[in-house]
Amino acid sequence: MNDAVANPLLDFSGMPRFADIKPAHVEPAIRGLIDENRALIERLTADPTTPTWDGFVSPMDEAGERLGRAWGVVGHLHSVFDVPEWRETYNAMLPEISRFYAEVGQNLALFQKYKALHDSPEFATLSPVRQRILEHALRDFRLSGAELPDDQKPRFQEIQEEQSQLAAKFSENLLDATNAHAEWIADEAGLAGIPDDARQAARAAAEAEGKEGWKFTLQMPSYLPVLQYADDRELRARMYRAYATRASELGKPELDNGPLIGRILALRDEEARMLGYRNFAEVSLVPKMADTPEQVLGFLHDLAAKAKPFAEKDLEELKAFARAELGLDTLEPWDVAYASEKLRQARYAYSDQEVKQYFPEPKVLDGLFGVIRALYRVDILPDAAPTWDPDVRFFRIEKEGELVGHFYLDLHARSTKRGGAWMDSARSRHRNTWGSDTPVAYLVCNFPGPVGGKPATFTHDDVLTLFHECGHGLHHLLTQVDELAVSGIHGVEWDAVELPSQFMENFCWEWDVLQGMTAHVDTGAPLPRALYDKMIAAKNFQSGMQTVRQLEFSMFDLRLHSELDASAGPVPIERVMTLLDEVRREVAVMIPPAWHRFPHSFSHIFAGGYAAGYYSYKWAEVLSADAFEAFEEAGAGKGSLLDPETGERFWREILAVGGSRPALESFKAFRGREPRVDALLRHSGMVAQA
Repeated sequence: MNDAVANPLLDFSGMPRFADIKPAHVEPAIRGLIDENRALIERLTADPTTPTWDGFVSPMDEAGERLGRAWGVVGHLHSVFDVPEWRETYNAMLPEISRFYAEVGQNLALFQKYKALHDSPEFATLSPVRQRILEHALRDFRLSGAELPDDQKPRFQEIQEEQSQLAAKFSENLLDATNAHAEWIADEAGLAGIPDDARQAARAAAEAEGKEGWKFTLQMPSYLPVLQYADDRELRARMYRAYATRASELGKPELDNGPLIGRILALRDEEARMLGYRNFAEVSLVPKMADTPEQVLGFLHDLAAKAKPFAEKDLEELKAFARAELGLDTLEPWDVAYASEKLRQARYAYSDQEVKQYFPEPKVLDGLFGVIRALYRVDILPDAAPTWDPDVRFFRIEKEGELVGHFYLDLHARSTKRGGAWMDSARSRHRNTWGSDTPVAYLVCNFPGPVGGKPATFTHDDVLTLFHECGHGLHHLLTQVDELAVSGIHGVEWDAVELPSQFMENFCWEWDVLQGMTAHVDTGAPLPRALYDKMIAAKNFQSGMQTVRQLEFSMFDLRLHSELDASAGPVPIERVMTLLDEVRREVAVMIPPAWHRFPHSFSHIFAGGYAAGYYSYKWAEVLSADAFEAFEEAGAGKGSLLDPETGERFWREILAVGGSRPALESFKAFRGREPRVDALLRHSGMVAQA
């Protein structure tokens, strides 16, 4: 414990000590843990006896878990508190940690130890879960270059290190480019159409800098209300262009992600060829449900063929409305969100802004926790732990008075926080030599914060996002697997990991759920049934356009990693853009301007884990819609789909088992059959009318 007292990153006795952890703690802690792991590996690989689970795998897991947890805290702070000192500290240690993991993955002696255990008589006596873990370990060693000739391993290791550094730089450039642009409005007339809460936030942002007027930024809570509501078309156009060209050669040269994209693609291609694959997409699919890039593209093409006619109809209706009602003869991309909102209001007689007043943050959280309680019979209670920002809250989950896990909730946008929403693991459930650890999750969003003395209010899209991330959190927290490698989200195929998150979104459309999670921010009145009926009528508004947009991203990602030959070195950004244009010609209905630089901010595939895997969102939508249909069937005629028996079965067959068995087996155990696309098409309103 002395080390932990001196260095809080080495204290694994409870929650991370965010109040005590400083950048100066990182290097000694991480280096010490790397050295500890290296010494253990050296001792275990030098042992001539046949390895056993308890004598070999368990100590490897425990040492690796300590390093993973400590580095996880550092990586988390880099995402949510990206101030210069933490950025510098994170980037200083990133090559070290990348080098260590690459070195472990390529350690042939270690690989042979796992193989010896796999081939030993003990293997037959292990549980199916432990057998699966060993098989995954051997697969991962092969993908990490363990079987490469010794003279190729240094180069493979260099590739891994450089990829980690480029991904971090990509993310930092995007955050810096997002923060670099602001629109200052001096005259209140320029705010026409923009909702009051967005105006107040912009006024507060200006005051924080000691300036007059209103400051709008490219952070989503500031950017989106401008695009959706501002009557000033020139303001919308400026904001759109600034957002669309972030981190590109059209902005600050030092923040251009174009060269990084080319280099990342070349490194991935080189890695794939060294491992004996034709392209990186093949490597990416090895641990996924899908078998080949061709199979995935077939799924995407088929869905695109079904969705595109609905998307074309959506766009024609929008153009006609914009011409007739808004005087916009040419619908430009910066008009789409604005015209769409006006059309929604005209067609369904409500606006996102009107709905938003019924979703104050405290009521939304009560409603979310109520859904979880009804489905899984667990309680979510406030708890206390050190946090990285005063705004962050901490909760515990209990079942029948027994602790299940904890989670941090960080909901509001900050300039030091990367954009988007995500769930990450702070600690995974597992049993070790000193007892059992319960899981802990980070749930992070970028919603607008409170303004004008009132609680924050959320759009219905924000509520969907919150439920989505909470679905990931429940997958991590409600696991009943004690083996670290397949506990919670670990070991789950990447194209199935979105199933629990997208599944949760469905409940945000149910009347009995919304009744309990709405209260007008001024009057306290619940969401009126008439307004809910309008929301349901509008639920699939432009779902065709939204679907083809997601398919565009998915196809672009997969083709980028399966078709572009990067063997000659960094891929010129022009080739990347040309490929994106090809994809758009096939599936898109609204083509962005030639200067749009979407790839430069596509952090899912260049700074996240979705390279050649973005299609996972669409495939998981098939799974989640089909799974939710089980609740529709169970709740038919009962007035509520919050059926605890079906919830118990979903927990038992999907959430509880984590990665301990193939995702398809888990789905079939819950649903009793193979997944079908029908429910997704029905939920999306993309079924031909008779």
